[in-house]
Amino acid sequence: MFTTSQTSRNGPICCRRRSGVMAVRFSMAAATVAMSICGPSLWARAAAPAQGVVRYGEFGAKGDGKTDDIDAIAAAHAFANQRGLAVKAEEDATYYIGGKNRTVVIQTDTDFGTAAFIIDDTDVQDRKSHIFLVSSSLQPFKLKGVSSLKKNQEKIDVSLPGTCLVTVTNSHVRRYIRFGANRNNGSPQTDVFLVDKDGNVQRDAPIIWDFDQITDITAHPLDATTLTITGGRFTTIANTAESKYNYYSRGIAIRRSRVLVDGLEHRVTGEGDQGAPYGGFVNIGNCSDVTVQNTILTGRKTYRTIGSAGVPVSMGSYDISLNGALNVSFVHCSQTNDIQDGTYWGILGSNYCKNLVFDNCTFSRFDAHMGVANATIRNSTLGHQGINAIGCGIFTVENTTIHGRSLINLRSDYGSTWQGELVIRNCVFVPAGGRPINASLIGGSYSGQHDFGYTCYMPERITIDTLRIDDSNHPANYRGPAIFANFNPSMTDDSYVEKFAYVRTQKVSLENVTTASGKALRLSDNPFMFKDVQVTTNP
Repeated sequence: MFTTSQTSRNGPICCRRRSGVMAVRFSMAAATVAMSICGPSLWARAAAPAQGVVRYGEFGAKGDGKTDDIDAIAAAHAFANQRGLAVKAEEDATYYIGGKNRTVVIQTDTDFGTAAFIIDDTDVQDRKSHIFLVSSSLQPFKLKGVSSLKKNQEKIDVSLPGTCLVTVTNSHVRRYIRFGANRNNGSPQTDVFLVDKDGNVQRDAPIIWDFDQITDITAHPLDATTLTITGGRFTTIANTAESKYNYYSRGIAIRRSRVLVDGLEHRVTGEGDQGAPYGGFVNIGNCSDVTVQNTILTGRKTYRTIGSAGVPVSMGSYDISLNGALNVSFVHCSQTNDIQDGTYWGILGSNYCKNLVFDNCTFSRFDAHMGVANATIRNSTLGHQGINAIGCGIFTVENTTIHGRSLINLRSDYGSTWQGELVIRNCVFVPAGGRPINASLIGGSYSGQHDFGYTCYMPERITIDTLRIDDSNHPANYRGPAIFANFNPSMTDDSYVEKFAYVRTQKVSLENVTTASGKALRLSDNPFMFKDVQVTTNP
């Protein structure tokens, strides 16, 4: 518990733990901001908040659903951050947040409770500006003396103040050179991993590339304690901007490790005939050990535009976005709209992540764009966009129902690559019905003619133990499900030459795989391509 003292209204203000161990001085800059917004009388009351909790109303927030409260909310958190105090919204208030370019920095426990927040995106000064930024008081720093790294390197010759998330880049090497309607020239080689104070790399999130050169390497210290954000009923009034790839970032950005989000709700209104996409209301990046639980989110309406190849494309628009994040879990989460409604885009997109978990979630999809290392989906239901991924390590799916054309789709725009193992246990797969389909357990495509910036792999080993394929809704010409989709229809004999070789699966183990249609599970519509795969089957 804190006690407070105040020498004068314009003088230094401090708070001390009763043990006398710590003293924190509140900066004059923060005081000036708070006073300019709230006025001296409110500032005086806020100087000694009741029971060590800061409330928005003490800084002038009206909570009437009409007055723009962003400045008051920001001032309350600035005060709380300086003093290490928790923040609590007034119960049942409705805080309106307009389009002003202002970001609220959260560095202490925050209870939004039953308060409502209306985020109006109809007229925004800066679409890239987050509403809330959950950040650490610990500053990132450049690592000195590390000029190269090796894949799976276990130790780095550094001494750190504590465990850090390390981000590393070699801008001279391009990876993830995308193919298709959204083709591009790739991205600089990037990796993220955890290193303890002695330089040991966390084993279940290994370094996945060789870095012969390093153009940037930054350490982000992990906080020792967990910051908790609870409650809150958020509604976004969607933008109606031109449907182009101009992403909006108007949500909660988490850039601090060890964060728990519990009981948040986010809904969307006002989506019309056009709109720019969103980069995730919950946007998690450059951090580790984040859990989002008991949370309700919303799939975004799908709009179309012209892609980089000059053809129409559907734009991805997300309520969850993960970038450079490790050990992130979603537990008991769902979305407001029907997970089978194809007019809404898949709820999650991710890049450069490791150790992602869905547990007891009902979402329209799981998706990894520029790679995930190790992922687990359990006790969940995934809708019309199913599971889409590329990456490495072990991908485990258990006690889960998956809808879509494939049980797991390996994204063809990034080379349909998974360097590692797929493990499927006690699952139900519901292939997309209502039209002629070629249902497959492992989907994707690979021509062998495009350089993605890396060697592409199929899973080395695929283990499926107890899978029910609910293909009862099938057309008359349905041949039954296949293990592999036809990844390359042009490869029908040895005359086909892959300019960039595809490393194919070695072994598939099947046990207790059944179909509602009664049709047997086949190898593929292209048996030649997979003729060397060893398939073992147990009833």
